[in-house]
Amino acid sequence: MEVKIGVQHSPRELVIDSPKTPDEIEKDIAAAMSGSTKDGLLTLVDERGRRVVVPVDRIAYVEIAQPDQRRVGFIAGA
Repeated sequence: MEVKIGVQHSPRELVIDSPKTPDEIEKDIAAAMSGSTKDGLLTLVDERGRRVVVPVDRIAYVEIAQPDQRRVGFIAGA
């Protein structure tokens, strides 16, 4: 799954490709946002094992979507 995290006061969003399902990612985000984690951090791990840690109070939005499929081909008539 592709997870995009908007961070306050940052012009770019974080993009993570996660091996988890959308429901698992949503539960992790909800737990961090509700204060269930004591450190106030959202921690996600991508498909390569890299860990991304974001302070919960800086999260502007989170988007969970299917990763973009790579398109191969040519445009007819171009």
